[in-house]
Parts: sequence; C-alpha cells; structure tokens
Amino acid sequence: MVNADDVRRTALALPDTTEKLAWSMPTFRVAGKMFVTLPEEETSIAVRCPKLERDELVLAEPDKFWIADHEAGFAWVRVRLKAIDQEELSDILADSWRQAAPPRLLESHPELGVPAGE
Repeated sequence: MVNADDVRRTALALPDTTEKLAWSMPTFRVAGKMFVTLPEEETSIAVRCPKLERDELVLAEPDKFWIADHEAGFAWVRVRLKAIDQEELSDILADSWRQAAPPRLLESHPELGVPAGE
C-alpha cells in the first residue's frame, strides 16, 4: 500500500514535473500538462489512461481501478492507493507522464519508454 507522500515523491521524480494546487487538490504536471491528481482525502489518484484501456482495467480489477462520474467522458482513471504497491505506483505514474509529456522530453528520456498505443 502506498500513500499521498509516495505519490508526491514518485511524481516529482519524473522529469520536468511540478506540483500545482488546482480544484483544491494537488495536481502534478509535466511541462505544464496535468498527468496525475490527488483528489478527495488522498486515498486515490486520477491518472491519464486511454478510454479503451481504462474500461478494460476497471472490468479486470474493480477493487483497484474505477471511473469517477465526472471523468467518464475523459481519458482518466482512478486508482485506489491501498490496492497498489510502490512498483505499480511507479509504473502507473510513468505511463501517465508519458501520455502528457511533449516529444522533446520523451526523446530525452528513452528509459521511460513510449506512450501506450505507440
């Protein structure tokens, strides 16, 4: 199980990432583009996720992944922090970061891979 401090530390370790308060919650951005939020009582995160993949995740692991009603029309998924460990958190945040990062950062950091679907 991970917590909000783990999310913050892991997100901020990714290249060109900053933290900004928005909608009364911490958000993390790469080159100004949001890739993770820490909503509610910081018991879950919202991350970028292609809709088809998101729907498959929710169906496969509903105790871990879910879709907030107000995010249903967007390519975001929620992740319950109590259901993941540090390794999975790192993978999830890196994947969301790749989806938001500009090409120059993706090229500069090949160790982080390429966005899903490419």
